[in-house]
Amino acid sequence: MEIDLVGESIKFMILGMTVVFVFLYVLVQLMKLQAYIIDTYFPDPTPMSPPPTPKSPAEDEKARVAAIIAAVAEFRKTKSSSKG
Repeated sequence: MEIDLVGESIKFMILGMTVVFVFLYVLVQLMKLQAYIIDTYFPDPTPMSPPPTPKSPAEDEKARVAAIIAAVAEFRKTKSSSKG
Protein backbone atom coordinates (compact mmCIF):
# COMPACT_ATOMS: atom_id res chain seq x y z
CA MET A 1 0.00 0.00 0.00
CA GLU A 2 2.79 2.41 0.83
CA ILE A 3 4.42 1.78 -2.54
CA ASP A 4 1.20 2.80 -4.29
CA LEU A 5 1.16 6.13 -2.43
CA VAL A 6 4.76 6.89 -3.39
CA GLY A 7 4.07 5.94 -7.01
CA GLU A 8 0.94 8.08 -7.12
CA SER A 9 2.74 11.06 -5.58
CA ILE A 10 5.51 10.79 -8.19
CA LYS A 11 2.88 10.67 -10.95
CA PHE A 12 1.18 13.81 -9.57
CA MET A 13 4.53 15.55 -9.22
CA ILE A 14 5.47 14.83 -12.84
CA LEU A 15 1.98 15.83 -14.01
CA GLY A 16 2.16 19.12 -12.07
CA MET A 17 5.64 19.95 -13.32
CA THR A 18 4.57 19.19 -16.90
CA VAL A 19 1.52 21.43 -16.61
CA VAL A 20 3.64 24.29 -15.25
CA PHE A 21 6.27 23.81 -17.98
CA VAL A 22 3.64 23.79 -20.74
CA PHE A 23 1.93 26.86 -19.28
CA LEU A 24 5.20 28.80 -19.13
CA TYR A 25 6.13 27.74 -22.67
CA VAL A 26 2.75 28.89 -23.99
CA LEU A 27 3.07 32.15 -22.05
CA VAL A 28 6.50 32.88 -23.55
CA GLN A 29 5.25 32.13 -27.07
CA LEU A 30 2.23 34.41 -26.61
CA MET A 31 4.46 37.22 -25.34
CA LYS A 32 6.69 36.85 -28.42
CA LEU A 33 3.62 36.93 -30.66
CA GLN A 34 2.33 40.03 -28.88
CA ALA A 35 5.69 41.78 -29.29
CA TYR A 36 5.72 40.92 -33.00
CA ILE A 37 2.18 42.24 -33.50
CA ILE A 38 2.90 45.46 -31.62
CA ASP A 39 6.14 46.06 -33.54
CA THR A 40 4.37 45.39 -36.84
CA TYR A 41 1.29 47.57 -36.37
CA PHE A 42 2.61 50.20 -33.94
CA PRO A 43 6.26 50.92 -34.82
CA ASP A 44 8.22 53.54 -32.90
CA PRO A 45 8.02 56.89 -34.65
CA THR A 46 11.27 58.07 -36.16
CA PRO A 47 12.36 61.59 -35.27
CA MET A 48 11.86 64.06 -38.12
CA SER A 49 14.70 66.41 -37.25
CA PRO A 50 17.91 65.86 -35.33
CA PRO A 51 17.94 67.05 -31.74
CA PRO A 52 19.26 70.59 -31.23
CA THR A 53 22.95 70.88 -30.60
CA PRO A 54 23.82 71.86 -27.04
CA LYS A 55 25.21 75.33 -26.44
CA SER A 56 28.79 75.81 -25.46
CA PRO A 57 29.39 76.70 -21.80
CA ALA A 58 30.41 80.27 -22.74
CA GLU A 59 27.14 80.91 -24.64
CA ASP A 60 25.17 79.38 -21.78
CA GLU A 61 26.91 81.61 -19.26
CA LYS A 62 26.26 84.72 -21.39
CA ALA A 63 22.57 83.85 -21.62
CA ARG A 64 22.40 83.32 -17.86
CA VAL A 65 24.06 86.68 -17.14
CA ALA A 66 21.71 88.44 -19.59
CA ALA A 67 18.69 86.87 -17.91
CA ILE A 68 19.89 87.97 -14.47
CA ILE A 69 20.52 91.53 -15.65
CA ALA A 70 17.07 91.70 -17.26
CA ALA A 71 15.42 90.37 -14.10
CA VAL A 72 17.21 92.87 -11.87
CA ALA A 73 16.34 95.74 -14.24
CA GLU A 74 12.67 94.70 -14.30
CA PHE A 75 12.63 94.40 -10.50
CA ARG A 76 14.12 97.88 -10.09
CA LYS A 77 11.65 99.33 -12.60
CA THR A 78 8.62 97.86 -10.78
CA LYS A 79 10.08 98.76 -7.38
CA SER A 80 10.62 102.44 -8.35
CA SER A 81 7.20 102.77 -9.99
CA SER A 82 5.41 101.43 -6.89
CA LYS A 83 7.07 104.02 -4.61
CA GLY A 84 5.79 107.02 -6.54
